[in-house]
Amino acid sequence: MSKLEKAIYNLLNPSSTVTFQELEYILGKFGYHEKKTGKTAGSRKAFLNDETMHIIRLHEPHPQNEVKEYVKKYIIEELKSQYLL
Repeated sequence: MSKLEKAIYNLLNPSSTVTFQELEYILGKFGYHEKKTGKTAGSRKAFLNDETMHIIRLHEPHPQNEVKEYVKKYIIEELKSQYLL
């Protein structure tokens, strides 16, 4: 199982935990990069796909590094809406 396959498996599995770094890795593999301009500062992050101009907005978790279940569901919905999952 590749690193990407493992990260996606963890994202889709409700009982698995996903770190913010894993989420950034997944988004990067699907063509998203962090947009550093605009109303993103501190823990607010925006990820842009240059091909589709689709934006995913998140809050980076702190002090723990694991994303909440509702964030996992949001990411899954967003990636499915773009036909990436």
